[in-house]
Amino acid sequence: VQLQASGGGLVQAGGSLRLSCAASGRTFSSLGMGWFRQAPGKNREFVAGINWSGGRTAYADAVKGRFTISRDNAKNTVYLQMNSLKPEDTAVYYCAADKTGWSIVPGVYDYWGQGTLVTVSS
Repeated sequence: VQLQASGGGLVQAGGSLRLSCAASGRTFSSLGMGWFRQAPGKNREFVAGINWSGGRTAYADAVKGRFTISRDNAKNTVYLQMNSLKPEDTAVYYCAADKTGWSIVPGVYDYWGQGTLVTVSS
């Protein structure tokens, strides 16, 4: 499985962005998916996760109520809608796929995208 993240950019605080992660391969609909982020000098952290069907989602406390993860299995794509962005959301955002579900632990994931940079100005 190959993952291609896109949609990052520069936005003012309070603005919105939608990240996309397109997956290759025929097994996407069976994969748990996650979004993580890594700010300069910090560890990679969990942002949001979604199960194979989209019926279960989870969010980090820092983004709960502002970000929404979703997926379209027909398009082999997972999304992260980010609203009310804050300067502290600035980071490289990565999508990841897990053959056994989803997790908040980066090491569990089997496949990673290349990352897309989100910069939120104050």
